[in-house]
Amino acid sequence: MSAVSWLNTEAFTAFGQHILWSDMIGSSIGLFALALGWRRSVWTWPAQLASGAVLVAAYASAQLSGGVGKQLLVIALALWGWQQWTRGNRRAQDGSVAVRFATWKERGLLAGGALVGTLAVGGLFSLYPSLSWSPWADAYIFVGTLVAMVAQARGLVEFWFAWLLVDLVGVPLAFNSGLAFSGLVYVIYFALVLWGLRDWWLRSRTPALEGAPA
Repeated sequence: MSAVSWLNTEAFTAFGQHILWSDMIGSSIGLFALALGWRRSVWTWPAQLASGAVLVAAYASAQLSGGVGKQLLVIALALWGWQQWTRGNRRAQDGSVAVRFATWKERGLLAGGALVGTLAVGGLFSLYPSLSWSPWADAYIFVGTLVAMVAQARGLVEFWFAWLLVDLVGVPLAFNSGLAFSGLVYVIYFALVLWGLRDWWLRSRTPALEGAPA
């Protein structure tokens, strides 16, 4: 049995839901990556890359082509974010990444990109139903995840708000797709995001300790 085949086998059953190894492992790594992001550790990016690679198998098994595409873009953005966080002008005095609130222009660009992206991807998914059984919800999560990763790469506190909005749709969609472990992880994400938001918010108010802005 190949590694990919093993990843798509059932790990266990809980509450009538079949939990796949790929779903469990990929989502667990993603949760760890979010915790590293909270700590402003550059290792959040290789963790996100690994999570995306494993979740490609999970979404492929659920026949969610849109989810597969999302994870491939997650991998690409993880590589870009990794490069962004290793730049010297993004480092705080303690070696972690300096964080700040976005400017109004940046917020407008993020919100506008999310709106246009969701309309474009949702329209694409609607035209090609094989890409997603729930085109608009999947498009919302797809684009929201990308927006969150871009904001995280820039060291913006708004990154956490973007994840909160993704979670609101991600939880029911994951359960309805048969990816129960991903749904559970999304619930845990919600609590972790609130803690991370508080931490980044407080740190953004202490520029003298954080060093130069991102």
